[in-house]
Amino acid sequence: MGTAVVAVLIVLWGYYLGFRARHTLPVGVLISLGVTQLLAHGMTAPLREMTSAARAMARGDYSRRVRSTSRDEVGELALAFNRMAADLAAVDRQRREFVANVSHELRTPISALRAVLENVADGVTPATPEVIESALGQTERLGRLVTQLLDLSRVDAGAVPLDLMPFSADLFVSEVVSEIRAGHPEGRFVLDVPSGLTVVADRDRLHQVLANLLDNAVRHSPPGGVVSVLARPAQDGRPDHGLVLEVADEGPGIPPAERARVFERFTRGVTATAPDGGTGLGLAIVKWVVELHGGRIAVVDSPYGCRIRVQIPGGTS
Repeated sequence: MGTAVVAVLIVLWGYYLGFRARHTLPVGVLISLGVTQLLAHGMTAPLREMTSAARAMARGDYSRRVRSTSRDEVGELALAFNRMAADLAAVDRQRREFVANVSHELRTPISALRAVLENVADGVTPATPEVIESALGQTERLGRLVTQLLDLSRVDAGAVPLDLMPFSADLFVSEVVSEIRAGHPEGRFVLDVPSGLTVVADRDRLHQVLANLLDNAVRHSPPGGVVSVLARPAQDGRPDHGLVLEVADEGPGIPPAERARVFERFTRGVTATAPDGGTGLGLAIVKWVVELHGGRIAVVDSPYGCRIRVQIPGGTS
């Protein structure tokens, strides 16, 4: 259509100047075709850039972006392509960081366990109960890491059903605390859970939440420090729905600027009481389980130590 209009205008302009149509029509057609070609080249330039960028992505280069100043469908496509490229670059970076972090976390206990076993095998170190306990500790650390990695694989798969059922919150908290106390006999625990409180949740998943929080609290508490566990109905205007669970320690606490990051993968808190900082996966799994229930988790203000609050929706009575 544009080509025909340009050709007609040139013919009329030539007729006004005294030129015949057989002379001006071919010139008008050629000029209009040139203009059309120029416009088409500009319109398809982002598409050619997308093709080139897509080929670069296939080779693992996610830094390419498409330039487009138009606001038509091609411009919107270019913007969507750039967003996709940025997302792919972020995923690739996270994948590389994940592999590097997992390799580091696996190498540390394996190296320690190998050193202990080599010393025992060479006769340098006798197989005393202390040495065997040290090797067992590294083995348990490997087991925890593998379990947490399996949980994270389920997180990424995004298909984890919840087995929701009502159960007694006070008995549940007492059982989990007893398990943690068996592994940390030096820990001191104070429970504030009203009797008769019932929560509707996945018991096994909620066990992961409380066990991880208690384990972190014990490891970051000073010798003789107290770990407090509090549970109560939600105070959101519907006291018959939801459960609030808090775990607090007497450790150094978490600065406000770092409170959101503690739930990211491989973010570890290293303190004098917990020099290894753990694997950095426990709180990430806790956050996943809480959000799987539709709840919320956060580090809240506390006069001392660290206090983590979990809110689980669902029927309570």
